[in-house]
Amino acid sequence: MNEKNLINYYNKFNEDKRLTRRHGIIEYKTTMKYIHDYLNTMDNPKIIDIGAGTGAYSIPLAEEGFDVTAVELIKHNLMTLKRKNTKVKSYLGNATDLHNFKDNSFNIVLLFGPMYHLITEEEKIKALKEAKRIVKKSGLILISYYMNEYAIITHGFIENTIKEDIKNNLVDSSFHITPKETDLYSMVRLEDINRYKDTVNLKRIKILAQDGPTDYLRKVINKMDDETFDIYFKYHLSICEREELLGASSHVLDILQKNK
Repeated sequence: MNEKNLINYYNKFNEDKRLTRRHGIIEYKTTMKYIHDYLNTMDNPKIIDIGAGTGAYSIPLAEEGFDVTAVELIKHNLMTLKRKNTKVKSYLGNATDLHNFKDNSFNIVLLFGPMYHLITEEEKIKALKEAKRIVKKSGLILISYYMNEYAIITHGFIENTIKEDIKNNLVDSSFHITPKETDLYSMVRLEDINRYKDTVNLKRIKILAQDGPTDYLRKVINKMDDETFDIYFKYHLSICEREELLGASSHVLDILQKNK
């Protein structure tokens, strides 16, 4: 992971704004629905949001009365989060090194942004091992990934960069994107996600498409009236766990637990 490039990027990029646009709303509402499904089964749960950004998830959960800790690599994001809400316990930190937190400390670990930005498999495994270490035995780790096929279809073919990508060895012979160390994003396939899970010895509870076909339909969704948009969201929730749709979603949510 190139921290300098990432810091420069997030000093300019408004993640909160992305999640308030209609395609982002689907991702956000879907993720929050599943978070709440599990929180509602727990007594006084402790939540840690690793790579919390400016608090898109941390702040509303804290405002609901949950015990929330946030860890964020980008100082600008962290300061923004602190200005918004003082109930969230906020720390500057890296997903691959959570030494400030004790083993078996949290009921829910949210690991969203980091797995987009950790480029190497070694870094991803470190982050998963740290998440596993700090989650309680009965707790859950919720991980978001950025999917390979979405990037190939949208950037490679719709934006017509595919020939240049192949020429520059940015895509391998199986059309898997091969990020360089200086890249900001790392795209994965389901077999990659499964390999990470198995390497760290975590048990899958559920895996789902956070936005499904939504990102491909941005223009259509933006033109929907509110009633049609509500129907679309219901449709999305009805299909988001279907296996045949996972790989083409732009984001996938993997929900894991320690193996007993």
